[in-house]
Amino acid sequence: MLPISEIKSLLATPQKIVITTHHKPDGDAMGSSLGLYAYLIQLGHHVQVITPTDYPYFLHWMPNNAEVIVFTEAQEQAAELVANASLIFCLDFNSLGRINELGELVRVAPGYKLMIDHHLEPEDFDDYRHWDINACASAQLVYDFIVNELGDGKRMNKDIATCLYTGIMTDSGSFRFESATSSVYRIAADLIDMGAEHWRIHQLVYDNATENRLRFLGHCISSKLEILRAYNTAIIAVSRQELQEYDIVTGDTEGIVNYALSVNGIRLAAFIIERTDKVKLSLRSTGDFPANEICKKYFNGGGHRNAAGGVSETDLGETVQKFKSILTEYKTQLLQ
Repeated sequence: MLPISEIKSLLATPQKIVITTHHKPDGDAMGSSLGLYAYLIQLGHHVQVITPTDYPYFLHWMPNNAEVIVFTEAQEQAAELVANASLIFCLDFNSLGRINELGELVRVAPGYKLMIDHHLEPEDFDDYRHWDINACASAQLVYDFIVNELGDGKRMNKDIATCLYTGIMTDSGSFRFESATSSVYRIAADLIDMGAEHWRIHQLVYDNATENRLRFLGHCISSKLEILRAYNTAIIAVSRQELQEYDIVTGDTEGIVNYALSVNGIRLAAFIIERTDKVKLSLRSTGDFPANEICKKYFNGGGHRNAAGGVSETDLGETVQKFKSILTEYKTQLLQ
């Protein structure tokens, strides 16, 4: 692993830098990426953010969003940038499989790979690692990287603060998750002092839904929510046909699983959705129940203890039945 002293030395002269993040980026992924971008361009580097796929429309307002390249829409350009980069920052993921086809391009690229992440069990593809599973968001670690590791807090500005605040806010559930410690609040306060308009950021992310999304949310709650009281579990499962009926686009399903978890007495919630190529699962839990264990053992996924995801190669109905059958193994924990 490269020491931070060598990272400082590299960043002292202009570099060709690529910043990338995981498939279907969320608020933390884009906040981390665009926040780091806004810092690095001040140093005179040539910087390009490349996302593996598109991302939610309610994140497109973020500073420097217009500079982002989506790999699926510009593969040749993205491949050339990755191949020529001297530094590749990998944010909010720790396995190259999380960036799809872009992963192999990063793996064989000659540039140094620098990982900033807070997920469990990192893959050993990186040359530098700023990693902490106790961090509430990768954006928190980007803040720490700039301010404490590099000692360059003087370059923090409103654009950086806005992006990093967005990442911390979204990955901490608006500061309501256990990971939102007092130190996270102090960082948030620092970002507000630097110019992050917390009220406006919250409005742009959470009060910016399309009519289709609201109607789809109503459909999920009124018609698709299934409560399994014997296991303190709630399930929402939706088909590809239902997605088409409501004209659902990237970002429209974000956070729906949390409505299932909000039901009184529920310890585990699952949002199971039929996509074009596979069925995807998003799990949320309370307390010490290991949602990530279920995803890792049974659905080729993983994540955090209380927030995890996975995939299934079987159809929607079979996936739901498999998930239900697994609950018997965890009944004692779910009823505690």
